[in-house]
Amino acid sequence: MACPITTGSALDGRPALQAMAVRRSAGFTYIGLLVTIVIIGGMLAAVGQVWSIQAQREREAELLYRGDTIRMAIGAYSFGPGGSGHYPPELQAMIQDERQPQIKRELRRVYEDPMTGLADWTLIRGADGGIMGVASSSNGKPLKVQGFNLVDAAFADTTCYCDWQFVYTPPLRRYRAPVVAPVTPPVPTTPAPGAAPRPVLRPRH
Repeated sequence: MACPITTGSALDGRPALQAMAVRRSAGFTYIGLLVTIVIIGGMLAAVGQVWSIQAQREREAELLYRGDTIRMAIGAYSFGPGGSGHYPPELQAMIQDERQPQIKRELRRVYEDPMTGLADWTLIRGADGGIMGVASSSNGKPLKVQGFNLVDAAFADTTCYCDWQFVYTPPLRRYRAPVVAPVTPPVPTTPAPGAAPRPVLRPRH
């Protein structure tokens, strides 16, 4: 009995099919890897944006704290015990106040502007040329537009950190009218019994 003759075409096609399957699998793996990278990149971008917003809010809170600290130091220098009623000529004058025999420190140091990272405050000077307040030199747009303290109520709905002006305004003194002693009308004297009445002086015409 003769053995059937088997051609090599079928056997020769198996490696080609296997190679195609491997390439197709590799293609799907590559596409899946790209999709994964895109998803991870989007997640990282979202996390980065959230972190950036949170960092900006923290800098805003630090700006409010430092600005208020400088404002209170100006008040202590100008109108506190030993103050002359004049604003400080420079911020450094409040670090080492030598106007009194005992050196005072209304301000520990000249703080940096948290929005710029530099001590480049915009100085607001009063009528006497002294510094009555400071403002941020940043032109950035604030995230915080509501919920300020009463002293910072003017910061609401501002569009620039440069509008956050920490100005010390001395409290208004209430006017007190001078105390006037009451006028007591003279007590008329009664003549003694038997005494002649006093003559009535009439004006001459």
